[in-house]
Amino acid sequence: MLPSRHLRAVARQRSHRRPAAAGDVFSVKPDAEVIRRNKAITAHMRAGRVLDAERLFTEMPRRSTSTYNAMLAGYAANGRLPLARSFFRSIPNPDSFSYNTLLHALAVSSSLADARALFEEMPVKDSVSYNVMISSHANHGLVSLARHYFDLAPEKDAVSWNGMLAAYVRNGRIQEARGLFDSRTEWDSISWNAMMAGYVQWGQMAEAQEMFNRMPQRDVVSWNTMVSAYARRGDMAEARRFFDVAPVRDVFTWTAVVSGYAQNGMLEEARRVFDAMPEKNAVSWNAMTAAYVQQRMMAEAKELFDAMPCRDVASWNTMLTGYAQAGMLEEARAIFDMMPQKDAVSWAAMLAAYSQGGFSEETLQLFKEMGRCGEWVNRSAFACVLSTCADIAALECGMQLHGRLIKAGYGVSCFVGNALLAMYLKCGNMEDARNAFEEMEERDIVSWNTMIAGYARHGFGMEALEVFDKMRTTSTKPDDITLVGVLAACSHSGLVEKGISYFYSMHCNFGVTAKPEHYTCMIDLLGRAGRLDEALNLMKDMPFDPDSTMWGALLGASRIHRNSELGKSAAEKIFELEPENAGMYVLLSNIYASYGKWRDVDKMRVMMHERGVKKVPGFSWIEVQNKVHTFSVGDCVHPEKESIYAFLEDLDIRMKRAGYVSATDMVLHDVEEEEKEHMLKYHSEKLAVAYGILKIPPGRPIRVIKNLRVCEDCHTALKYISAIEGRLIILRDSNRFHHFRDGSCSCGDYW
Repeated sequence: MLPSRHLRAVARQRSHRRPAAAGDVFSVKPDAEVIRRNKAITAHMRAGRVLDAERLFTEMPRRSTSTYNAMLAGYAANGRLPLARSFFRSIPNPDSFSYNTLLHALAVSSSLADARALFEEMPVKDSVSYNVMISSHANHGLVSLARHYFDLAPEKDAVSWNGMLAAYVRNGRIQEARGLFDSRTEWDSISWNAMMAGYVQWGQMAEAQEMFNRMPQRDVVSWNTMVSAYARRGDMAEARRFFDVAPVRDVFTWTAVVSGYAQNGMLEEARRVFDAMPEKNAVSWNAMTAAYVQQRMMAEAKELFDAMPCRDVASWNTMLTGYAQAGMLEEARAIFDMMPQKDAVSWAAMLAAYSQGGFSEETLQLFKEMGRCGEWVNRSAFACVLSTCADIAALECGMQLHGRLIKAGYGVSCFVGNALLAMYLKCGNMEDARNAFEEMEERDIVSWNTMIAGYARHGFGMEALEVFDKMRTTSTKPDDITLVGVLAACSHSGLVEKGISYFYSMHCNFGVTAKPEHYTCMIDLLGRAGRLDEALNLMKDMPFDPDSTMWGALLGASRIHRNSELGKSAAEKIFELEPENAGMYVLLSNIYASYGKWRDVDKMRVMMHERGVKKVPGFSWIEVQNKVHTFSVGDCVHPEKESIYAFLEDLDIRMKRAGYVSATDMVLHDVEEEEKEHMLKYHSEKLAVAYGILKIPPGRPIRVIKNLRVCEDCHTALKYISAIEGRLIILRDSNRFHHFRDGSCSCGDYW
């Protein structure tokens, strides 16, 4: 956000407008009724009642420039940037206040290109205009452009100088900040404090101390800066020394010490200082409450919250966030419902609580409620709901959110852009994912890693490596997560030699030391390729003991290559490390069943029962017309089950004519072949795909999610179905994506 002083300076311009032209409906001194209504519009806008302000504006028989400016400022203050922009063009005679208001709104919303265009268009530019351009570019790290506007300014006031100084400080260009500081002597205490705070921010405490010692006059902010600095560094002894010798203390000095003790886990000391405070404000109470919240001491936090004489929205948000992070969703929702006033943080915190807790339906319902309440959706809320859409593959809902993002005037920044990218990837929409990636205004390491890992999970190894190669031409340096994605791409696509090359060169070429995750990818890569001895040798040579994930990769490879002895050895290691991992019992049972070793299958079943291990039931779901339909094996509750089963019966006949044979050796029961076929026919993913074919128009992909790994029979069946029905079927299982088209799968049967 730009400093509030810009807004105050803009507001002062109301009294410096040009005289109205002859015959203009706007007068220098509007009548009392116009003034009264202008004030009412401003009051409505400040209270967030945009519709009431619009209604009053429409009903006014006469308007002044102040009327238009009140509406424009209201739209800007309420985050209605698209409306502000279109409304600005309707103002008959915009003045400096009009231009600077829109300029400020564009700058705050990160629309810097549009802000620059408007700045060039302005017939008259004043110090406010230049200061907005300086601060806005500085806030986005564009310090050279900020300096450009600083140098262009014909008259520089204290805001200009302090804005440029702050630009250097915030962006870590301390030497240039010091050069600017030393270039003049008329600095006020704000400037001295800013320079000192800059040194503190970038960890140069000796220089900060030197500035503090040189200050011609110290105020309470100076002392608070040093107290807070040492507290944040964990040096509470020095923080306390400054606190004790400070000639003047205010509530923020005391609160800085409370926060310092709290952040360093010294709750008893924090509480002693808090109890000794001669005066407390909401920030003080919130700091102490947050200290308990951070330590998950919600009972103590609740006791303090109940005793607070001056709660603000931050107080409620602190408790809400605390309950959410502790997994106490009922308590979080109770706090949310009791809040006398909610802000964007409140809504985003509650959305995050539901989303991270896996309550997808509640997340989407709350988001709809947020819209009905007229609450403006911020970036955090958008990112949170996009994440939920990704988790349940609600593509249609996610695409609608994408449209709302554009209408809201949000640029595709890293924060929202990465959430949008992840949503498209997890929903299996590679084309829109790539488009979203290309349209991002900027990309960070998360953006590149998400795209590489996304291609890897979809089985498009070469595309993943192409993105990696493109990343290497930028200033973004690959990290350990990047290389996990690269190795996974090689593993999922059978690019064995490339994977080996990347693994053994990543320390030299990228400075990345191999971690367990990288070794797991390599074991998976070698195991899938049938190079089981090499995988075992790699595990023996590792600088750490194999974990259950590595043994799981080897067990999966044993299933693929029908090596029951190695599979048994790997499973035994997993049972030692994770005795409650039901998936591994089932995987080993599959290996035994494929060899007809029914006694061993029975032993696995008995072992699971004795250890209290329960098999996770398989579910698949599909989104049709904005509604998510869930299926289980042999589902008998879906309202359209009869038509689904009838379609599957017909489809089964056509599949067998085309050469499909059920993989009955995967059935974990020693029963007749016909019964085995019946068991396989109604797996949840087949039901979901059948329903999708019945309900989704031809030409559109069928997108299904399964909570477990797809079985061999369903994988084969879906290849046949894609060819017979001429449909693209995208299945996301617990391990990866499968794109079935024209009888083949993107994984190349390598999953």
